[in-house]
Amino acid sequence: MNDIHYMLCPYCNHDESNVLESRDAFEGKATRRRRECLKCNKRFTTYEKLGNIELKVIKKDGHIEDYRREKLEKCFEKALWRIEEDERQKLIDEIEMKLLNWESVEIPSREIGKLVMDILKRTDPVAYIRFATIYNNITEIKEFEDIIKNFSNKK
Repeated sequence: MNDIHYMLCPYCNHDESNVLESRDAFEGKATRRRRECLKCNKRFTTYEKLGNIELKVIKKDGHIEDYRREKLEKCFEKALWRIEEDERQKLIDEIEMKLLNWESVEIPSREIGKLVMDILKRTDPVAYIRFATIYNNITEIKEFEDIIKNFSNKK
């Protein structure tokens, strides 16, 4: 298993590492690899998964655009800034796995928003409330209170 692979080390940017261990991840939809850099000898984990996701997003106004992971990354970076980058990536991977199993390649943006809210709800309640306020276009204090009340009741 100790084949040399070309992957940039996150510590020193060296491009050679040994794979120490490989196993399935995300219900067999990805491969988790534990690696060791051949230069600095530090260990890191990579995930190998499907590269191109040919999904389309149906926006609220009805127009259709290509799915872009970067949009979720930006959203999660703002909402979950306290959480490490690799953990945020795992959460986005979780959403993508659900999107790949959708009955159609065209997915309404509101459904993606619901998936984001589900993850935020269980990961960071404050981030969930902030996101829900923007996502639901809350303009009244009463609506904001309802979000908090509904969150508290579902615990």
